[in-house]
Amino acid sequence: MPRSDRLFRLLHLLRSLPPPVTAQQLASSAGISLRSVYRDIEVLRAGGAEIDSERGYGYTLINDGIMRPQAFSRLEIEAIALGMAEVRHMGDAALAGAAETVLAKVASTLPSRTQEHMAHAISHVRRFGQRYAVLPDVDVIREACWQERALLIDYSDRQGAFTRRTVWPLAVVYLEQMLVLLARCCLRDDFRMFRLERIQAVEATTVSFRPRRAGLLRRYLHELEQRGSSPTGKDRERRIDEAGPGESGLDYPSG
Repeated sequence: MPRSDRLFRLLHLLRSLPPPVTAQQLASSAGISLRSVYRDIEVLRAGGAEIDSERGYGYTLINDGIMRPQAFSRLEIEAIALGMAEVRHMGDAALAGAAETVLAKVASTLPSRTQEHMAHAISHVRRFGQRYAVLPDVDVIREACWQERALLIDYSDRQGAFTRRTVWPLAVVYLEQMLVLLARCCLRDDFRMFRLERIQAVEATTVSFRPRRAGLLRRYLHELEQRGSSPTGKDRERRIDEAGPGESGLDYPSG
């Protein structure tokens, strides 16, 4: 592992793990030796990180020396905590982990009193219904959106009919009961929505549609607004869930 990556990971662990963090915890979590932990701690200190330590107890990060102290109002802290809680609940494992990292990074820049406000935020997220299924390959879809590269998908419609098609992925929308991929479908030569749990297989390709994603997404969202719906509306959710391709009344088919 490159030294810069090792130092970044060590700093992240000091931010996110409950203090004090023992050298053994750091070594196990980072996958490095105890000797490397001791050496890297000194490198971080030399770089400006304020790390308190006591023999037999462990390390406590006081100031990471990288992110400047941030000033947030109490309401802004509530918004951050609530937003990240929503991501942890609705997102896949990778997004949920990223939300935890964001909270740890933000908390590390706050004064101790404001850190307490974040730790004991009054805004919470609770969902009592069954959580929607998350496609194991959602990382592949997300990466294809970022890189603006086409995907090859096997898709099953409401009647169970399979099609294999190439799509240009534009965005993943998190609805209350499902995840939806907004895409430009090369088979239909039109915009389509695909429920992620109906994607039976997904394969990344090297076919690029850069730099068209942002423009296509704006155009698709504008079309939906013009038709009186949006991918986040309740009626849109019902239509995706109930209507099959070609049904009358479905002006913007899903798949």
